[in-house]
Amino acid sequence: MTTALPPTSREVRLAAVPDGLPRSEHFTVVRTPLPAPGPGQVLVRNRYFLVFPGLRTLIGGEVDGLPLPALRAGDVLFGPAVGEVVAAPAGSPLRVGETVSHLLGWREYALADAAGCTPLDDTLPDPVAHLSPGSAAYGALTRLAEVRAGDIVFVTGAAGAVGSLAGQIARLLGAGQVIGSTGSPEKAERLVSELGYDAVVLRGAEPVADQLARLAPEGIDVLLDNVAGEQLVAALAAARQGARFALVGALSGQLSPARAGGSAPVEIDAFRLLAKGVSLRGYSGADHPGAAAEWTGRFGGWLRSGEIRFPHVRIPGIDRAPRALQDMIGGRHFGAVVVEL
Repeated sequence: MTTALPPTSREVRLAAVPDGLPRSEHFTVVRTPLPAPGPGQVLVRNRYFLVFPGLRTLIGGEVDGLPLPALRAGDVLFGPAVGEVVAAPAGSPLRVGETVSHLLGWREYALADAAGCTPLDDTLPDPVAHLSPGSAAYGALTRLAEVRAGDIVFVTGAAGAVGSLAGQIARLLGAGQVIGSTGSPEKAERLVSELGYDAVVLRGAEPVADQLARLAPEGIDVLLDNVAGEQLVAALAAARQGARFALVGALSGQLSPARAGGSAPVEIDAFRLLAKGVSLRGYSGADHPGAAAEWTGRFGGWLRSGEIRFPHVRIPGIDRAPRALQDMIGGRHFGAVVVEL
């Protein structure tokens, strides 16, 4: 058993279920006694954890069909994290000092089942890159949309954690033109200058369909959709014959103050789906078990060669985590949002 550990640890709890979008006042940072691992457990000192939109759905309680439970008042938040094993009982498959990933973020120290921890090697040059949600974009673009050389690809929510990688991945897979969407002129400029997007649809400036028709007059071959709503409708209007649409998010509904995070209704033209032979599929990593490992290997190679960037912002300190979630929901960050402990 490792010594010199602090007697307490801090964790973020849901103080009250909000009526609408969660804000920082709906959370509280609580100090609790540091637990000791029992058989089959380890104690992990978290170094980083991911702030992700799915928390909005868990807090809203609309979790039907999801593999994760709803969050109630008093519950500790959770999510992807990377940390170091600091205590483990005799016979544990994990060693003290080993770096692991797990799903018990939002706390400084996590008492985790050893079976729920994944040991990390040096495939990725920076441990924080293991928190990238890029496997969803990679899996959708390789398993569902199957990007081909010369394809015209449209990525909605391009400045988010998934979208900021999706455009780069599409290009590396051979796309001929990559168009993104965002609601911020500053983010639009960064998508082009830093991430290699050819053009950007600026949401709110004029109808998305009009901008997309101008930027891709011959239509689009692939949609990687993080948003749904108006942008999915516009993409369908621009679809070429045999276009492949992969849905990886539904932020238009998930982050709506009028909804609880578990629905994103949208009216689409079924006749156009038929006439154009468009495939429309939602991506689930559980349906493609090999995609995550394949992504990690390619991601590591691309990072080391400089062919891809991992856009993210690091927020220092657990005390700032609730505000980081509020700011992410408000679209104030570019790329993934990571709390650094």
